[in-house]
Amino acid sequence: VTGEDGVKRWEKVAEVNLQDHIKTPVFPEGKSPEFYDRCFQDYFHKISGEKFSEGRPLWEFHLVKYPTLNAAGNVIFKIHHAIGDGYSLMAAMISCFTRSDDPSLPLTFPKNRIRRSSAAHGRAAFLSRALTSAVNTASDMWFSFSKTKFSEDDLSPIRSGDPAVGSRPVSVVTMTFPLDDVKEIKGRLGVTVNDVMTGTIFLGTRLYMQEMDPGSQAAETTAMVLMNTRMLQSYNSIQEMAEPKTTLAWGNHFAFLHITVPKLIGMSDGDELEFVRTTSATIQKKRFSLAISLTAKLLDLYRKLKGHEATASYLYKALKSTSMAVTNMVGPLEQMALADQPVKGMYFVVAGTLHDVFVTIVSYMGQLRVSVVAEKGFIDHDKLKSCIQMAFHHIYESSCH
Repeated sequence: VTGEDGVKRWEKVAEVNLQDHIKTPVFPEGKSPEFYDRCFQDYFHKISGEKFSEGRPLWEFHLVKYPTLNAAGNVIFKIHHAIGDGYSLMAAMISCFTRSDDPSLPLTFPKNRIRRSSAAHGRAAFLSRALTSAVNTASDMWFSFSKTKFSEDDLSPIRSGDPAVGSRPVSVVTMTFPLDDVKEIKGRLGVTVNDVMTGTIFLGTRLYMQEMDPGSQAAETTAMVLMNTRMLQSYNSIQEMAEPKTTLAWGNHFAFLHITVPKLIGMSDGDELEFVRTTSATIQKKRFSLAISLTAKLLDLYRKLKGHEATASYLYKALKSTSMAVTNMVGPLEQMALADQPVKGMYFVVAGTLHDVFVTIVSYMGQLRVSVVAEKGFIDHDKLKSCIQMAFHHIYESSCH
């Protein structure tokens, strides 16, 4: 709400009516899973474009009690980003689940192993790393600032440049990749799981651009990579994040980096791995940069000095100047259960942004689950999905056979 001083603030709701937040759609009875799959997709696309009512808390649960091709039923958690970032919302969602095999045991998550440099120890090595960090930080900060303030990506098959893209209908496609296969590529190339998946998405995106418009291969294309600034091994409970003096507070604590998507120009068969190597080198370089933490601190300082609307305007420009966005979350290793019902799979998506393509990744039960939110009528989502899958196949075959 907006107070008398013109400042917008959160207003505590006196009473929450659950009937306003729990939705159960009704479809025709006695139909096939294929029919209900189409109904579910249409329903999902419909609610993804609907705005929340500002007169009540910005969250909804949608219970779809019909068997689709992939599950006996589906639950959609629709939550506004103003409530919290991916870490906060994932922590809230995880708190609703138990382990399917033994509810008395906690869910566990993959360890966040940071690849360490093999450089020699000593004063000279320390000074070298410090200088590298300073140079990379300055370079990354300037690139992000200039991309936000002065330059925009070229228009291309994945960037329409339409300022109204955030309010247009979207479609969502999902795909899964075996984590063991990703780790095999990782081991052969000496990179990380994140490097493999980001390289796959970049290559698939360029293959799609090439198919849709061969001339677009020269287009300057930048991905905004959104990152959680909490470097943690697991999720904290809602109670822990709500404590007054906690350093793990609930809310939006994220930063972003701009990463240039490599081009296909001059690439021959077998060069698919260069996408992974180039991506890995770029990300490794940014690991020796303070740009992520500085961006987060500057956004927080900007919010305190200029206010929420000015910060939102800055983020709007940062989003509008790039072609796509990529983000990822870590999910549990074990199968989860909700109300004693085992959860076969899960995905998360981000809708209503200024990108024609937004890619999200979450790990769950030995699978990496990728979702692509694409603007309807502009992006051929089936072709883009096929290109990303083809990219992974090429990378796997080139690295492992």
